[in-house]
Amino acid sequence: MTERLYNVGKIINTHGIDGEVRVFRISDFDDRFDIGKTLYVENNNQLIPLIIEGHRKHKQYELLHFKNYDRIEDVEPFKGTYLKIKEDQLTNLQEGEYYYHEIIGCQVFTNDGAELGKVDHILSPGANDVWVIKQEHGRELLIPYIKDIVKKVDIDDKKVIIEPMEGLLE
Repeated sequence: MTERLYNVGKIINTHGIDGEVRVFRISDFDDRFDIGKTLYVENNNQLIPLIIEGHRKHKQYELLHFKNYDRIEDVEPFKGTYLKIKEDQLTNLQEGEYYYHEIIGCQVFTNDGAELGKVDHILSPGANDVWVIKQEHGRELLIPYIKDIVKKVDIDDKKVIIEPMEGLLE
């Protein structure tokens, strides 16, 4: 399996007995979970295509049902796995927009050169994303992705420059 794949969700658990799964979304694109779309899961070193047959929201999760997976026993092996898309399923982005996989792993610096750590993961609580920066000593910083704070993103060099507002780094 040499094709590059990108995570768009994680199957947290099953939901009910009819093959539905509870998914934690890792994508800003709502259409990733549209009925008829294909997602992939790796199971036992196999890439398994899953066609979405049903989708609804429940609390902070996406509930998905896949075609031909109609029993809880069919989807239990997928618990804890990531739902993925292939590279040709990526959407073209506008200037200044980035995929999570491009941001995660970037080294973060303040505008005066102080190194803060690496982007570990991204939260999507509402109005804007929040980048979770893992510092060397294990502490996490929460950096909102807004233009007043994030001043430069260099995907090629995996480097981000921020201008922290008062209290942000405390």
